[in-house]
Amino acid sequence: MANEEVNTGRRRFLTATTAVVGAIGVAGAAVPFFASWKPSARAQVAGAPVDVNIAKLENEPGMRMIVQWRGKPVWIFKRTPEQLAQLPTLNDNLRDPASENPEQTPAFAKNPARSIKPEIAVIVGICTHLGCVPGYVPEMLPQPFDANWKGGFYCPCHQSRFDLAGRVYEGVPAPTNLEVPPYHFVDDTHLVVGVAPEGAA
Repeated sequence: MANEEVNTGRRRFLTATTAVVGAIGVAGAAVPFFASWKPSARAQVAGAPVDVNIAKLENEPGMRMIVQWRGKPVWIFKRTPEQLAQLPTLNDNLRDPASENPEQTPAFAKNPARSIKPEIAVIVGICTHLGCVPGYVPEMLPQPFDANWKGGFYCPCHQSRFDLAGRVYEGVPAPTNLEVPPYHFVDDTHLVVGVAPEGAA
């Protein structure tokens, strides 16, 4: 009888100990498992807003700045009054001149220049056909690919063309306009890519 009581007590002790050690082991394994669901520090930085000083655009007409936001090249450039004046004249040649697609054009950029300030363009530089990076051809001069060129972007891979507001021409492989990312101006010489203007949808 005494042996049976000792064995029962030992059995209870071992069962309780095993349960406690198992629970600690499960908790220890769960912590890194759930932590792996969080984005890495590198991913968090890649998705973070980007502060850009655009002061040098004032001194170098035609210059284009390129910053990385969420792994995408974002083009920032200043358009001249002559270039802006040409934008409405191209509407008949464009697939979506009014930028109706909300995935490509946020509400704050639904205007002929597709921008907050007409002269400053902020556009994601990825062709909407196959993800190529179009070339920047701002000169309003005849080009081998378009005798009536009024400035814009040309993708040599499949001949897609976009105007200086990032709107796609008719009859090219690219289906939609270039994307305008969320952004806002902090002041006259700084903007932040990745955050829409206050109050914007």
